Amino acid sequence: MSFTTLSRKALAAGVSRVFRIYPQLAPCGSITQQGPQAFANCNEKQLAKKELTMVKTASTMISLGTQAPNFSLTNVDGKQVSRTDFAGQPLLVVFMCNHCPFVIHIRKALQEFAAEYQDKGLAIVGISSNDVVAYPQDGPDKMKEEWRSAGYSFPYLFDGTQEVAKAYHAACTPDIFLFDKDHGLAYRGQFDASRPGNGLPVTGADLRTATDAVLAGETVPGEQRPSIGCNIKWKAGSEPDYFSGISAV
Repeated sequence: MSFTTLSRKALAAGVSRVFRIYPQLAPCGSITQQGPQAFANCNEKQLAKKELTMVKTASTMISLGTQAPNFSLTNVDGKQVSRTDFAGQPLLVVFMCNHCPFVIHIRKALQEFAAEYQDKGLAIVGISSNDVVAYPQDGPDKMKEEWRSAGYSFPYLFDGTQEVAKAYHAACTPDIFLFDKDHGLAYRGQFDASRPGNGLPVTGADLRTATDAVLAGETVPGEQRPSIGCNIKWKAGSEPDYFSGISAV
């Protein structure tokens, strides 16, 4: 059964509950598995099939030049991290989560990118905004485990109210926003063209090109293509107006 036949409310709730109703769409391991382990046993063909059946959501592609909204959120180490902590630095904000297969797909490459570009002066934060009542695998304790497991070198922040995600018009995981040193939006879109099951290597090519330009004080060249991922798991009844619940493809 396609997700497109489900109600808007079911789509807003996301995929976890549907896995329990339609186990043929579940991760290749046990549905009780979380994070990368949930899809560790999938082969490329299975991943491709799951990508087609999961709720694909695209970036909203807000206007370039938009000023980065403020945030002050709790990191996995318990400390508060604010946008103003990075004043004068180019800033990358990635909306992500633990269990999304699209995030898992770029997990290793994202950390490799972070390690390389933090050394060049780029500030990076990851933000998880999923509803943790419906998706406890994305809660703060599990975020701390994932941060350690993935070796992330950047803060991984919890947006429990979902207000920061809404302020950024974040729609999917991963959803990527790159701001210049004055925190004007220079790039929003995909990490690269690789998706679970499409056979393309994960290189971060699009984000690397954009970041190189920003660090050089130049305009990001070329077309900016939306990121594609699972929809952010909004709290029931509080979905933003820009969330349609309709698959991007």
